[in-house]
Amino acid sequence: MCAIEAGKRGRRVAVLERAERAGKKILISGGGRCNFTNIHCTPDNFISANPHFAKSALARYAPMDFIAFVEKHRIPYHEKTLGQLFCDRSSKDILNMLEAECREVGARIVLNTSIGEVSKSDEFIVRAGDEEFRAPCLVIATGGLSIPKMGATSFGYDIARQFGLAIREPRPALVPFVLAPEDRDRYCDLTGVSAEVVASFDGQSFREKMLVTHRGLSGPAILQISSYWKPGHPIRVDLAPGQEITTALRRPNSVRNMTAAKSAFQQFLPNRFASRWLETHEPANWTNPALDQLEDQLHKWTITPAGTEGFAKAEVTAGGVDTNELSAKTMESKKVPCLFFIGEVVDVTGHLGGFNFQWAWASGAATGKAV
Repeated sequence: MCAIEAGKRGRRVAVLERAERAGKKILISGGGRCNFTNIHCTPDNFISANPHFAKSALARYAPMDFIAFVEKHRIPYHEKTLGQLFCDRSSKDILNMLEAECREVGARIVLNTSIGEVSKSDEFIVRAGDEEFRAPCLVIATGGLSIPKMGATSFGYDIARQFGLAIREPRPALVPFVLAPEDRDRYCDLTGVSAEVVASFDGQSFREKMLVTHRGLSGPAILQISSYWKPGHPIRVDLAPGQEITTALRRPNSVRNMTAAKSAFQQFLPNRFASRWLETHEPANWTNPALDQLEDQLHKWTITPAGTEGFAKAEVTAGGVDTNELSAKTMESKKVPCLFFIGEVVDVTGHLGGFNFQWAWASGAATGKAV
């Protein structure tokens, strides 16, 4: 995106790509369909030490701008839940579009280019094996530490540190939780069971699906809350949002026992999960106060993850180049003229659902229009 916008302005651009092909993360995104933006994108959908930083770039390159791009190339797409836009066919459509636009403006993509050293004299010098690239401006768009098998490294952070820029500690975000051994023994044989829940932590809440995995919890609600979670702290899960499950047990002449409770709970929760949860929260008796407590526990299930699945399974990296080091308008370093950082390498992390792509497009466009 940065190369396209710079090329439109007549700049000579080389995109140095370490892999044998560009855009590999685009290809695997959204289950191969590329959730390329979200029509409800606002600055509130992003996490950063400076919540105001992303506003300028996001305002100047909105979801509708990227959608116009997609429609120009006649790429069929559809909206899924919560404003998420996906390709009808394949992620390849988005990658092909971006590569075609680069060709059109004369931006060159140089593949299989593993960079060994970056230095600066009167211009930037990038050495890759026997090759040397020189330019007055250098843009770092190397992403974070997520999915190392796709080639993710700390290279972008290393360059930032080399030039004296501060880094906010990178951490896995949009990542499944691993449960402690006791909780794993209790729930993880229910792998594959999912339910709509509200997951909460530190004033943030997300109402989406939760999925039990063989090591812990995942699904959109869990991935979303993981970006806010702090190790050692519990998360809270409302297992039946907007429902009152014990009502059936309180009716006159109703049977009050474990069998009746399971029947009531299975109306709202997956059968196996309802049974297991009740077995671990069975009240000492079935009085109204005990049912009140049971209902309350259901809506405030508190569980402390042992950790996360780490960068290997994280969809994005939170943290990164400190936004205090950069111009919010152009992404240029305040300390080193003509050095820019864009996309995931910066301390701006989107929610699940196309927001991280929109930040990539918006930050790339901001720099491409300024470089």
